[in-house]
Amino acid sequence: MEAKAFEELKESILQAKRYLKGEDVPVRVFYVNGSNVKTIRENAGLFQRELAEIMRVSVCTLQNWEQGHRKPTGPAAALIRIFEQAPEQAIMALSA
Repeated sequence: MEAKAFEELKESILQAKRYLKGEDVPVRVFYVNGSNVKTIRENAGLFQRELAEIMRVSVCTLQNWEQGHRKPTGPAAALIRIFEQAPEQAIMALSA
C-alpha cells in the first residue's frame, strides 16, 4: 500500500473514532425518511413496483421505507439521493 493511501486510511479511522466519542461531527450527513422516499418516487414518475425493480429491492421493502417502518441505508440511501437529484439519469443508468 502506498504511504499516502495508508495515511488517508489511518486518518479516516481516527476521524471515525473521534466521531464515535462525540468529539467530532460528520462532514456529510444524509437524511432519508419515508415521506422523502415516496415524494422522490412520485417526482420520478414511478410506481412502487417500478422503483423497486430498478433498485433491485422488494416492493415490501420500498413500502416499509415509504411508511417509515424502516429507513434505507448504505447503497439504497445513496440511490434514493441520486433519484432525488437526477431521476431521469438514474432511471436510464439503472434500467440498462
